[in-house]
Amino acid sequence: MTLLRDRDLAHAFDHASRTYDRLTGLNPGYRADLLRSARRLRLPGDGAGLHLLDLGCGTGASTRALLRAAPRARITAVDASAGMLRRALAKPWPDSVGFRHLSAEELTTAGEGPFDAVFAAYLFRNVSDPDAVLATVRTLLRPGGRLAVHEYSLGGSPAHRALWTAVCQGVIIPAGTLTGDRALYRHLWHSVLDFDTAADFTGRLTRAGFAGARALPLAGWQTGITHTFVATAGEAGR
Repeated sequence: MTLLRDRDLAHAFDHASRTYDRLTGLNPGYRADLLRSARRLRLPGDGAGLHLLDLGCGTGASTRALLRAAPRARITAVDASAGMLRRALAKPWPDSVGFRHLSAEELTTAGEGPFDAVFAAYLFRNVSDPDAVLATVRTLLRPGGRLAVHEYSLGGSPAHRALWTAVCQGVIIPAGTLTGDRALYRHLWHSVLDFDTAADFTGRLTRAGFAGARALPLAGWQTGITHTFVATAGEAGR
């Protein structure tokens, strides 16, 4: 299967935005795991005085997790899908949270940053050039700034691939078919199988110049399927 990319993927998310929150709500632990990953940024003082970036915010579930983890921070949330952003903007937010319609690749020319931390949930599988996006993130982070990536990234065992395929074929794709979004959820299935394993993405972070990169597991059925990746920007992240 050819994966959806760039504008085609943004349009698919636009269409799916109507039912996205309802479908993700069927995933046990979806929001709790986002919060666990956001808290793994270990931001001091509830984020007081910090400027945070939610990269690929979707309908705002990751933004809500980041806000709960750092309620005193200023948060800029961006996404390439106008439809997903409309859903996010329809929800109540404090004045400290702002949204922008931008792709990850557009951030360097958009006048945003620098940021003290970046949170990216379910993003890197979906970009054409993850190394270029990591380079952008590193440029946007202050030296010593923190990165947390929450991503479907398999542990490398055949059992993990088999479980992911079973969940997709038995639950995710049938549910997405009912909403008219079959292509997007087939993309989800294949994008995870084609993406880096947890060890590979940790290595990708290190090669991109991030320090202390490591993969942290999540609990429940997603163990070995979803990970939090944490790392820190070095001096070249100016």
